[in-house]
Amino acid sequence: MSFGTMDESDEVMNEINMTPLVDVMLVLLIIFIITVPVMKHSVNVDLPRAANQPEELKPATVRLAVSSDGQYHWNGVDISDEQLEQNLQAEAIKEPQPDLHIQGDKSVRYERVAQAMAAAQRAGVRKIGFVTDPAK
Repeated sequence: MSFGTMDESDEVMNEINMTPLVDVMLVLLIIFIITVPVMKHSVNVDLPRAANQPEELKPATVRLAVSSDGQYHWNGVDISDEQLEQNLQAEAIKEPQPDLHIQGDKSVRYERVAQAMAAAQRAGVRKIGFVTDPAK
């Protein structure tokens, strides 16, 4: 069953309809005609120049060791509890403030390490780190 007249033939169309293709090409041509002059006219802008220099001020590192008998060692020198307080206060006012690295012996009482941390906090030291030796 086919609808239509007998005059119509069932042959395949061999021609491409060029009208939509021409319409699309004309639209693209108009877009390019409008945008090309805009791309060629640029505005010169004077941007500020910035020099990127690495910061060379690296804070010093202070090593505070607590030996097994509870004695404090400031960068390898034996100090008393009073000297520890004075040294920490002197380091806290430096700019940039040095890092304090605390290394406690494995057999030292934790109380001595906690006293050193409390003294550093009272003095105003902001950067405290712990040094461990996993081999021991």
